[in-house]
Amino acid sequence: MVWFKKEMFSNGDDGKSVKVPFGLWVKCDNCGEIIYKKEVERNFDVCPKCNYHFRISAQARINIVVDEGTFKERHAELRPVDALEFKDLKKYKDRLKASQKETGIKDAIVSGEGLIGGIRAMIAAFEFSFMGGSMGSVVGEKIARTAEDALEAGCPLVIFSSSGGARMQEGILSLMQMAKTSACLARLREAGLPYISVITDPTMGGVTASFAMLGDIIMAEPRALVGFAGPRVIAETIRQTLPEGFQRAEYLLDHGMIDLIVERKMMKDSIARILSMLTPNSP
Repeated sequence: MVWFKKEMFSNGDDGKSVKVPFGLWVKCDNCGEIIYKKEVERNFDVCPKCNYHFRISAQARINIVVDEGTFKERHAELRPVDALEFKDLKKYKDRLKASQKETGIKDAIVSGEGLIGGIRAMIAAFEFSFMGGSMGSVVGEKIARTAEDALEAGCPLVIFSSSGGARMQEGILSLMQMAKTSACLARLREAGLPYISVITDPTMGGVTASFAMLGDIIMAEPRALVGFAGPRVIAETIRQTLPEGFQRAEYLLDHGMIDLIVERKMMKDSIARILSMLTPNSP
């Protein structure tokens, strides 16, 4: 069905055309239903038919979880550089410019501080629309600085991951962020400050292999794809049929890899409740 993509359609046998505003409807990637867009938005960008969680922007996620008017962005000035002068089908610097123009941010993560249920926390959220949420040197640096901010302020850290993995255009500079972010989180743990990792669809590669799976509490949205290599790559490598639901959040929960699955509409209350238990002197 493609009628909803057209700005004009024929109404009846008389051939008269009626203008239909573009973007009123969305198609669910899971069940295929055509749904009124505002109905999806009212439901926290979750399909009301099958509970499929659409991918959302970093700012939308912050708006859902952080108490209204309390978020203060930090380290927004950091921007990536093309240190390797990388080029595939397109120059890396051109890809960066295109993503920056599309998303309005300098790289694939937004970080800062805010209140979650009245509890102060440092927060970072990935922007998947920016080069697939890939982790380069700036993403790693912002996560490290956000962890250091939490350490200095003596407050918890919450990271929402949504990434295809390490950014190949930065080579070893990207892979180095796995060790750097892990080291910062180790210092946070030594100080007894909680770190909640929230995994959303998809979270893959070097992000999964580092900070995403190092949370004191690891949460995930329903049916989030989580892993290092993708299921197709794994199946072709080992030449075996993978179990049903392999690498989905539900599979990881059953096998003890994550702690709980939380629907988006319950995410704020769940995080606030956990922080109230883990954070000394919280309200």
